[in-house]
Amino acid sequence: MSTTTDRDPNRFEAQRERLRTQYLLPADRRPASTARGLHHTALLSSDVETTIRFYQDLLGFPLTELIENRDYPGSTHFFFDIGNGNLLAFFDFPGLDVGPYREVLGGLHHIAISVAPDHWERLRAALADAGVGTEEHSGTSLYFRDPDGARVELIADPLGEMYGHHVL
Repeated sequence: MSTTTDRDPNRFEAQRERLRTQYLLPADRRPASTARGLHHTALLSSDVETTIRFYQDLLGFPLTELIENRDYPGSTHFFFDIGNGNLLAFFDFPGLDVGPYREVLGGLHHIAISVAPDHWERLRAALADAGVGTEEHSGTSLYFRDPDGARVELIADPLGEMYGHHVL
């Protein structure tokens, strides 16, 4: 296992450069994606109402639907509009002890949701007023944990951009 003392930044940059050279095509040579967009990302919720209050009432993402989860009787599958035709979805699993949130290999690190700069400022204040701890980076990224521990980033950069770089 690697430690912080044996991480060579030059080696990591050389690896990124090798990957860029081998796989990253210039925008004018990239084929169109076979995908139409992100339909939804599904997370777990320990309490449907708490999740609704957090995402709809605090963050301003309208609840769009609540249906039964077809895979687990009694479970609710519910959706929030996060703009641009994208949805953030949740499942609850009543009676199933799924344990606390953990970041694991292959698991969720964070969800980055683009918001306009004026909304970003308002949401930063609303999170502070609600006692939600936040970390701010680069003046445009605000990280926090949702009620179940999932890490969420509100980013004021436009879609397709990140910290001055075009990523799309």
